[in-house]
Amino acid sequence: MIKDNQKLLNQVHVIIDAVIIVIAFYLAYQIRFDSPLTYSIPSLEIVGYFYPLRIYARILLLLIPGYILIYFKCNMYGPKRSRSRSVAIDTTLYSNLVGIVYFTFLMVIFKQNESGSYSSPFLDYFKVFGETSRWFLVIFFLLNVTLDLIFRFILVTVLRHFRKKGYNLKHVLIVGYSRAAERYIKRLKYNPEWGYQIHGILDDSLSKGQEFLGVSVIGTLEDLPNLLAKNTLDEIAITLSINEYAKLASIVNMCEKSGVHTKFIPDYNNIISSRPYTEDLFGLPVINIRNVPLSNVFNKTIKRAIDIFGAIVALILFSIPMIIVSIIIKTTSKGPLIFKQTRVGLHNKEFAMYKFRSMEQQPPEKEKVAWTTINDPRVTPIGKFIRKTSIDELPQLFNVLKGDMSLIGPRPERPFFVEKFKEEIPRYMIKHQVRPGLTGWAQVNGYRGDTSIKLRIEHDLYYIENWTLSLDFKILFLTFFKGFINKNAY
Repeated sequence: MIKDNQKLLNQVHVIIDAVIIVIAFYLAYQIRFDSPLTYSIPSLEIVGYFYPLRIYARILLLLIPGYILIYFKCNMYGPKRSRSRSVAIDTTLYSNLVGIVYFTFLMVIFKQNESGSYSSPFLDYFKVFGETSRWFLVIFFLLNVTLDLIFRFILVTVLRHFRKKGYNLKHVLIVGYSRAAERYIKRLKYNPEWGYQIHGILDDSLSKGQEFLGVSVIGTLEDLPNLLAKNTLDEIAITLSINEYAKLASIVNMCEKSGVHTKFIPDYNNIISSRPYTEDLFGLPVINIRNVPLSNVFNKTIKRAIDIFGAIVALILFSIPMIIVSIIIKTTSKGPLIFKQTRVGLHNKEFAMYKFRSMEQQPPEKEKVAWTTINDPRVTPIGKFIRKTSIDELPQLFNVLKGDMSLIGPRPERPFFVEKFKEEIPRYMIKHQVRPGLTGWAQVNGYRGDTSIKLRIEHDLYYIENWTLSLDFKILFLTFFKGFINKNAY
């Protein structure tokens, strides 16, 4: 039933997406060629002849099927029950960017044929592509993305409302009890808008009737064939404990014979990342323990270019406040203007991190092993202010230019504490697979200064494994609203 519902929903999606493309196309034509806005902006002023709408509309005959195919390839029509809004936005933007590349490609192809070197009824019919306005292309892209996002937001909101009410549910059976089973049950229970109904757990080690968050053990693995034969389940979630993986092959074989959709939730999530990278080694699947998107050369290059540009812009914007703070520090206390502190960065390499000095000078051996405490007498009057407002971190923009740091990334720690934490906190050293940053995912979520190191590392690992440019921009945006004021700075 769920498969039929998903199939019908996807068919409706395709039709509505085609309608959205037509609406965006029509509105873009009106704005570009026949609106007061057109004539009010000099760069958009129409000079000479332009095609009427009935001729321009020929573009849609190639545009619609091309866009729908791109949407399919970009997974716009995949299951949306547990898909977050941020993922949906990223997918929509990416799909439309690919669509515009396709649109531009058609424009170039037909533009090149205008010389008349080759002619055919097909090329003549679509020669309007070669004379398509660039501003029309921009307006169409913006309108199509906006309408797509509005439609998908409304659709997801409506579907989640009905699922909370108990409609369009996906019926699930859990096979095997483990830590993975507990995590899976928690997520489904805490998100009723996803529309999952758990019918029970099959496990050989627990007695019938035992419960976890209201989900009961209803039998052993021997009961699986009978439950599959009833054909009332939409999905089987295999959550065997790691010491029961010898049973996995036979369970998968039974599920595939019945035709029911099967998921495998591994009981080693504490070992591998939530988004592992899988390779195909001539038919042999190889799972990389940790996927680090910033190990990709292209991703590293893009991020580094943005870091350099952002650091230069920030230094220009904050130059006057930095000069004022420098004067106050030098006139109110003895010692250097810039405080250099050894931190551990990319690939466990040590570097000198710069800060405005906010404390009285102290012996290096004391500074290396001590954190600042509440009402610390070593902190200068101006130091309290610049630490609270994070102004003391601004010289690290020079660290960014040098390549020691990035604008966004896990905060670097002192060598003494790195040695301490790597023995106490699992996976702590993974944070050194990327450049440390001025601000990061942990910081904008409140984990700065004297806060839980474990939770800070969890947020750092999430950032490292799920890095995207959009996540960097999101962190940068949040930093301006809640990242500068540090209530945990003393």
